[in-house]
Amino acid sequence: MELILVRHALPQRIEREDGKPADPRLSEEGRRQAERLAEWLGAESFDAVYASPLRRARETAQPLATTLGLSVKIEPGVIEFDPASDSYIPMEELKSGDYGRWQQLVTGGLLEGIDVDRFRVTVVTSLEALIGAHPSQRIVVVCHGGVINTWTAHVLGMEKTLFFDPTYTGISRFLAASSGERSVASLNELAHLRPVIVAKG
Repeated sequence: MELILVRHALPQRIEREDGKPADPRLSEEGRRQAERLAEWLGAESFDAVYASPLRRARETAQPLATTLGLSVKIEPGVIEFDPASDSYIPMEELKSGDYGRWQQLVTGGLLEGIDVDRFRVTVVTSLEALIGAHPSQRIVVVCHGGVINTWTAHVLGMEKTLFFDPTYTGISRFLAASSGERSVASLNELAHLRPVIVAKG
């Protein structure tokens, strides 16, 4: 079967002062990214569309599901490692505004207080369950950068949990054989985000 993992589109920046989870909705740019993702993957055939419970993932998945004539199924096991965080700062802004925190993330460490082993087990167990539920099918799972890194590291047999920065709506494809083999077909495809060129004639 083929498992396609998609990072959610660009959300709004949120920094709450009441301590409640941020859970931002998509920004205007993020909604455009989600639409372009839907146009791109909508030309293919899929059997199911799943999303993390977080709003940014659900809102990214919905245009694709609508294009495919499917409903979005929520998969709790592919939620990001910090769902209770009271802030969401896009990676590009984090890099320029809080370089130390950004460096901690991209050099392989999750944020302080995160149970890395538990997160890894949750992600792998959840995605393996989806693979088992869809033999010989093709499914899309809209999730998060940490989830994509963790699953990719698992497939490649890497110790490091975070090792690359998936782009918003970046597409990563994995093949899962019934005999147990898992392989990477592609990482972070971005063709759908290229500028649209209008022919003049």
